[in-house]
Amino acid sequence: MTTLSRRNLLRVGAGALPALALGARPALAAPLLPGVTVSGTAPSSLAGFDDVMKTFVKERGISSAQLAITKYGKLVLARGYTYSDGSRYVPQTTPTSLFRIASLSKHITATAIMRLVQDGRLSLSAPVTTLLGLSATADPRLAQVTVLRLLQHLGGWDRDASGDQLWQDHAISAALDVPLPISQDDIVRYATGRPLDFDPGSKMAYSNYGYLLLGRIVEKVSGMDYESYVRQTLLAPAGVTRMRIGRSLRSEALPGEVSYASQYTRKTVLDDSGTVVPYQYGGFNVPNHDANGGWVASAVDLVRFARVFDAAGTVLNSTSISRMFAKPEIGVSGDGWWYGAGWYVRQVTGHLNTWHAGSMPGTYTYLARLQNGFTYAALFNRREETGTLDFDVLSPQMNAVKVTSWPTTDLFAKYL
Repeated sequence: MTTLSRRNLLRVGAGALPALALGARPALAAPLLPGVTVSGTAPSSLAGFDDVMKTFVKERGISSAQLAITKYGKLVLARGYTYSDGSRYVPQTTPTSLFRIASLSKHITATAIMRLVQDGRLSLSAPVTTLLGLSATADPRLAQVTVLRLLQHLGGWDRDASGDQLWQDHAISAALDVPLPISQDDIVRYATGRPLDFDPGSKMAYSNYGYLLLGRIVEKVSGMDYESYVRQTLLAPAGVTRMRIGRSLRSEALPGEVSYASQYTRKTVLDDSGTVVPYQYGGFNVPNHDANGGWVASAVDLVRFARVFDAAGTVLNSTSISRMFAKPEIGVSGDGWWYGAGWYVRQVTGHLNTWHAGSMPGTYTYLARLQNGFTYAALFNRREETGTLDFDVLSPQMNAVKVTSWPTTDLFAKYL
């Protein structure tokens, strides 16, 4: 998983970003963009966003992508994009095809935590050691790690210093002398036995492990497994029915899930065979990433759920929403943004812009809630790996699109 690049953090104040979807047989290409086919609905007044997406996927050879846009809570664009160079068949992606969303899972987990707080079942000041029965023997500072500090990446783990525990399966297996695949409990035992990298609450360091712990807190407090609690308490009331925790192997893909692309291979983390596999299929254990990056969704699902944060309703009340976007104890960055609970946040005139990116082998995703009621999600079936075509250029390209008249028709009923 990855955070936004510094360039994007500087740009998001006014910004937007795209999304894609999976592809179809490479006939029927638009005359100026051979190889790109589309599905779904894009009104003519929003053709600028459509053009940006089609060019973006063609230039980078991205076979599957999606874009969904809402304006003041109404779904006004739902699009799937497919690119093929003609050398092979690429199955068509629709607006409801499913993608791994990587770190866009974090605001889902943060919402689950806030709902438990809202229901009086959890305190943001509760220490993780108390909640999960963790020992602070290896580092007494662990007792200072609270739920709120986990939400805001202030817990004391710095992956640039000691590595990302969610991507160290082989090292953890060897250190604990346990077989692959390792479990989430193994990851927690490994991390708990090592010192923190900094004093909790003293700085922000993006931590997938912190969100793994939040998922375990959801389970401990709710008495349900993490996925079931989220689907029952958050997603169903919001009208989201397709989202699931993903699986690792191509053979385990959900109905309608796209295929993922990566040029890299790795030894499998799913057993001790030493088999070399495509990195995106067995090079990491997707279910272990559940709360920090394991969800599978469509772009339509993500913008539908994003409406939870636009107004108090059946999922969160106004106090909970405010807490999710509140400034952390370390204050605002020098670039004017801060990390709330599962969202990056920036103050613009009369509005808080909130956004997040996600990245893992075979996946790049982006979700933004911007001023003037504009929300969008963009999903891709691979991330930037090599070359000079920077994924970050998509945000300014989307921002440059001028819309003179926004559609008023709501497409949500079409894409249930």
